[in-house]
Amino acid sequence: MCGLLTFISSSSAAVSHQDSIAQALESLHHRGPDETGVVLSGDDVVLAFKRLSIIDVGDSHQPLEYLDGRYALTSNGEIYNYLELREELTREHGAQFATNGDMETVAAAYHYWGPQGISRLRGMFAFILWDRQEKVAFGARDFFGIKPLFYLETEDGLYVASEKKALMPFSAAAKAGDAGIDAASLSHYLTLQYVPEPATMHQDIKRLECGESFSWSQKDGLSIRRYYYRPRFRPAPVSEPDKLFGKIQDALRESVALHLRSDVPVGAFLSSGIDSTAIVALAREHKPDILTFTAGYDVEGYSEIEVAQESARYLGVKSIPAYVTADDMMSQFPRMIWHLDDPVADPALVPLYFVAKKAAEHVTVVLSGEGADEFFGGYGIYREPLSLRHLQALPGPLQRGLNALSKVIPEGVRGKSYLERGTTPIEERYYGNARIFTEREKSKLMKTYDPSVSYTQVTAKHYEDSAGWDDSTRMQYIDLYTWLRGDILVKADRMSMAHSLELRVPFLDTGVFDVAATIPRAS
Repeated sequence: MCGLLTFISSSSAAVSHQDSIAQALESLHHRGPDETGVVLSGDDVVLAFKRLSIIDVGDSHQPLEYLDGRYALTSNGEIYNYLELREELTREHGAQFATNGDMETVAAAYHYWGPQGISRLRGMFAFILWDRQEKVAFGARDFFGIKPLFYLETEDGLYVASEKKALMPFSAAAKAGDAGIDAASLSHYLTLQYVPEPATMHQDIKRLECGESFSWSQKDGLSIRRYYYRPRFRPAPVSEPDKLFGKIQDALRESVALHLRSDVPVGAFLSSGIDSTAIVALAREHKPDILTFTAGYDVEGYSEIEVAQESARYLGVKSIPAYVTADDMMSQFPRMIWHLDDPVADPALVPLYFVAKKAAEHVTVVLSGEGADEFFGGYGIYREPLSLRHLQALPGPLQRGLNALSKVIPEGVRGKSYLERGTTPIEERYYGNARIFTEREKSKLMKTYDPSVSYTQVTAKHYEDSAGWDDSTRMQYIDLYTWLRGDILVKADRMSMAHSLELRVPFLDTGVFDVAATIPRAS
């Protein structure tokens, strides 16, 4: 895992920014403490990089040059199928490689296959590739949004970074002493408990969305597009459940094997849940001595350590606990907020921070179970449409009448919520796994409350994309494009990287999703 910061000048004046870029890069030191690289490419680009060495530790330095210096690359993440892609590129195109690392494969894929070659990558990534010959920058972010990529457009040019804090010194609002808070982002945060992409809490800094690529040139400026692979559910009837179970197991087993590729020690997080337990069970097939790490509290009923240790004993792997006290949490809380950049109101980030800290004492890479619930319908809320189906089968006029009735029933009366939810369309009812304040509450809290800013602006396009699917699958799809990338993966990336620990998520693999996408909702 690494941290990148790139500046592309709009006036061929990159050299005047080299020192300030190098200075801002230090805010990303936690992402890559092993090596620092700052390179000036002519008068056009400054590429700066902090490396956490995982694969091809002694080489694969970044910024990385490819094809006699035509391309310069900085990249954060891992490409798990890089060996297979290297072999294919060599066989079909005679591609040559100067390193044994995975990121050189990204440059070669772009050169020989063009931008569409990014769809061939299996992994987590966010990268910037500068083509010195064409004077064009190209960048992309992985399909599920595992790795972050922020950007800032100014009169000077384009700044791109792995974390927002590295861009703040170049923000006009920040320079002027203005907080530059985006009112819409604040409103969405107070509803959803995270800031939805592509926005951030600051008006002038944005995020490249998952599955998007961009190109930039002095002539054409910034252009953003979605590349070929787009995760979409396609549930289909199952005639032979055993074969489906076998396909799921095979896909996950292959993904775990790929995610274990590393030249440094690899461990795994182990909670009381089936997702991380499945990952560890498959990982031990290749690495019987894998270390597992669990966070918990000395409070009965609120700790997963006992169950995780029981699972570890059954699997025959070592379990290392990380106990979190109230004093630990309060002393480290300011640091957690600093690493997040934008607020995420998810208490689960606290144990994640401390279990990552414990894991980093023993390994450099950990496997984790993020994405399993979104892929396989694991959240209990996805069963809600089944409980509401009798109300939703009623004629429209009757539903509208019951909905009106629900509004006048006093709060706390049994049946009020059931009537309201069952007679409210899914597009208005469901906007993610978590919610904080209602619109009425926000109107009292916010000085800049705008009633036209609604959570439906975040979810509308995803409901349009999923028209015709059953409600449970549509809920999964909403979470895949909002909750997963806005909350789950943000805290996973920031809390692990706070300790220079690379977190890998085998469930979030295109091979696994292609199987999970076909699973129908149970009736």
